[in-house]
Amino acid sequence: MRKFLIIIPVYNDWDSVHELIHNIDKEITSENNKVSILVINDASTQENPNKSLSINNIQSVQILNLLNNIGHCKAIATTIKFIKDNIDYDYIIPMDGDGEDRPEEIKDFFKIINEEEESTEIITANRIKRSEGFLFRICYQIHKLITFLLIGAVVRFGNYSCLSKKTVNKLMADSSIWISYSGSIIKNFSNIKSIKSIRGTRYFGPSKMNFFNLIKHSLSISAVFKESVLVKSAFLVLIFGLISYYYSAYFLIGCLFAWIFMLYIFFLSKNDDIKNLEKSLENVKSLSDWPKR
Repeated sequence: MRKFLIIIPVYNDWDSVHELIHNIDKEITSENNKVSILVINDASTQENPNKSLSINNIQSVQILNLLNNIGHCKAIATTIKFIKDNIDYDYIIPMDGDGEDRPEEIKDFFKIINEEEESTEIITANRIKRSEGFLFRICYQIHKLITFLLIGAVVRFGNYSCLSKKTVNKLMADSSIWISYSGSIIKNFSNIKSIKSIRGTRYFGPSKMNFFNLIKHSLSISAVFKESVLVKSAFLVLIFGLISYYYSAYFLIGCLFAWIFMLYIFFLSKNDDIKNLEKSLENVKSLSDWPKR
């Protein structure tokens, strides 16, 4: 029987996570899989209301409490390292806790593993449909295009994925997961299987993926490929500089933006240090059980 561990980061959004756990419990009915959940409490400022869970198919639900808020990406990296060092598992499934990663798609992960387990190291949930407004969808397409030009790959997925134990070992040997989860996947793996994923609707409150967070997400992915990105950015600086010299000084504006971009990528890439990942468990406060009904 395969052991799946679903990890869900949360910062104050306890009602959504509670709803998500119940919906996951309704979806997983396979007798061949043992599913547990580990909720990552990213130093929430609001207490977990401790609503008890009435679950039938999930084996256990635990909460990993962090001392300091570090954001979803670093919280997931910390938790994967914690699991690797302390918990028995066969596969890890990171997913967001707000409902936008749909629990009914977990069965698609199971199906691929049942059919192609020997050749499957990682499965990503690739977005084929989004529910944001028109302007955001345009910005998202621009993000994908720019990311492709910078790193040579189209990134269609976020945290929602399924990792084998072999994959986890490889990810934990590379510090880029500390900067960007999806960027780290692209960097370290070429044979990536995928499922089709539709962006779900948040259970409570507005979406946290706004224009600013989209830019931050895009830059974080680029920082994983800092060598290539910095070379391409330096080439842009040279091009804008030459054009401004021969044609118009207005092109120095493009040169300035390229310099700012280079400096920000360099700043982000400083977190790409294996020591940060190795010390991450110092931020773990406790591991506790979510009460059952």
